[in-house]
Amino acid sequence: MSTRTLTPTRPRTRPRSKALVSTLVAVLAVGGYFLLDVLDPDDSAGSAGSSELGEADLSALTIAPEDTGAHYDRDDWPHWSSVGDGCDARDAALRDQGRHVRVGDGCEVTGEWTSIYDGEVVTDASDLDIDHWVPLAEVARSGARDWTEEQREAYANDPDVLVAVTASSNRSKGDQDPATWLPDEDRCGYVTKWVQIKQRYELTVDQAEAEAIRGVLSHCR
Repeated sequence: MSTRTLTPTRPRTRPRSKALVSTLVAVLAVGGYFLLDVLDPDDSAGSAGSSELGEADLSALTIAPEDTGAHYDRDDWPHWSSVGDGCDARDAALRDQGRHVRVGDGCEVTGEWTSIYDGEVVTDASDLDIDHWVPLAEVARSGARDWTEEQREAYANDPDVLVAVTASSNRSKGDQDPATWLPDEDRCGYVTKWVQIKQRYELTVDQAEAEAIRGVLSHCR
């Protein structure tokens, strides 16, 4: 099997305007995935926790009840879209968040990963799930009722909201928000990025969610 090394890159982000689709489609279309044969094989890729989402400001989010009437069907959120060179968004997340990464024929990604939800080290990519930091169902309930399919696809493949974690931790989380689920590791980082993502996509938080986030943040530096 032939292999090649990749230079992990991150998309440049900009403040999101009401013209959501133009910004999100740019993220999806470009995605920051440029396949180059220049990365030292022992270099580590950027961690899932490093982000260009901007400052987290819980007070900037609108507190509102969840839109439980919003229809949610996972099939309405096209994910693992192509990012070029035979790779999709899942492959790219594995590549960007791994260490000693190799990409072989058919974009088979090998390497080593640390699941940031539970701290487990994984060496087989098939043991990992690519989670949406703010789950798709949660996004649907938090202001995305009227998003177009193009907007849903852009969110579902945004590299800044994807994280490689153990399947067990992902199943434990499901579509819960911080009021009912928090990771075992780095809770400060988790809720901070949760807020950043909700800010970028102009999503709401419910009261219990906001209180849980505020409680975690009160113990962070």
